[in-house]
Amino acid sequence: MVEGIEYPQYAADITRRSPACFLFLIDQSSSMAQPFGDRNEHLPTLTKAEGVAQALNNLLRSLVLSASKSDGIRNYFEVGVIGYGETADFAWRGALAGSGLVAIRDVANNFLRVNRSAEDNSPQPVWIEPVAKGSTLMCDALDLVKQTLSRWVYQNNNCFPPIVVHITDGEATDGDPAPLLEEIGKLQTAHGKTLLFHVHLSSSRTAEPASFPDSPDGLPDAFARLLYEHSSPLTPFMRTIAWENGQMLTDKSRAFVLNADPSLMVLAMEIGTRPGKLW
Repeated sequence: MVEGIEYPQYAADITRRSPACFLFLIDQSSSMAQPFGDRNEHLPTLTKAEGVAQALNNLLRSLVLSASKSDGIRNYFEVGVIGYGETADFAWRGALAGSGLVAIRDVANNFLRVNRSAEDNSPQPVWIEPVAKGSTLMCDALDLVKQTLSRWVYQNNNCFPPIVVHITDGEATDGDPAPLLEEIGKLQTAHGKTLLFHVHLSSSRTAEPASFPDSPDGLPDAFARLLYEHSSPLTPFMRTIAWENGQMLTDKSRAFVLNADPSLMVLAMEIGTRPGKLW
C-alpha cells in the first residue's frame, strides 16, 4: 500500500500476478453424519458431510474451469480447505496432503479420483472426502485460518481481499470463537478487509432458513447472532449474483445463512466465490 493513495474497496482485478484467495472452513465433527435438512422430499437424503463434500468438489471443479484458457490453466486462484473434527487441519488428501493454500493449477492436476455423474456419466473429480468424526474444534481451525491469511495478505497486499467460507452445523467445543473471528475480519489487503461467509446447516426439514439478513432481529439464539455479527456485508457484485438468483437483498445484507438446506448452501458458496473478470 502506497502512503496517501486511496484504493477502491473490493475492486482489484484478478490476474495471474494478483490471484484471489479462497479459504473454505468445513465442520467435520460427528454431528455432520446426520441427514441434511432438505425441504425437497424428491431429492435423495444426504448426510451433511456428504452434501458439503459434494458441493465443495463441484465448486473446485468450477474454479478450475474458470481458470482454464487456451494456453492452459492460469493461476488466478489460491485455494485452501480446512476441516475440523477430531483435529483441525488442511483437508487435502493424496498428492496435496500436507499442503495449505494451493494454486488452482495444482488443484486441477491433483484430484484424488474421478467419479461418474449418475445423471449424464460426465467425469466428476473428487478432492475432498466426507468426514464426520470427533468434536467441534472451531477455535483451533479459526486460529489456522488466521495464521494462513496473515501470511497471505502480507505477501499479496495489492490483491483482492481473501474470502473465507465457513460451513458448520453447531457451536465450538473448544472455546469462544468471537475473538478469532474478530481478528480474521481485520486482516486486509489494500483493497479491503477479509470477506467472511458463514453457512449454518440444518438437520430439520421444517426449520426456516434466514438468507443473507440485514439485521440480527429474529435470529433464534446467541450462536446465530455471533455468526451474523462476524459475517461481512455482501459486496455490490455479490448482491448482483444474489439478485440474479431470486434473493431480494439490501445494501446491508450480510454473508450469512441460517438453517441452510443443500440448495441454499450451494447458492451461498456461489455468491461468495464467483469471480468477476479474469485477466
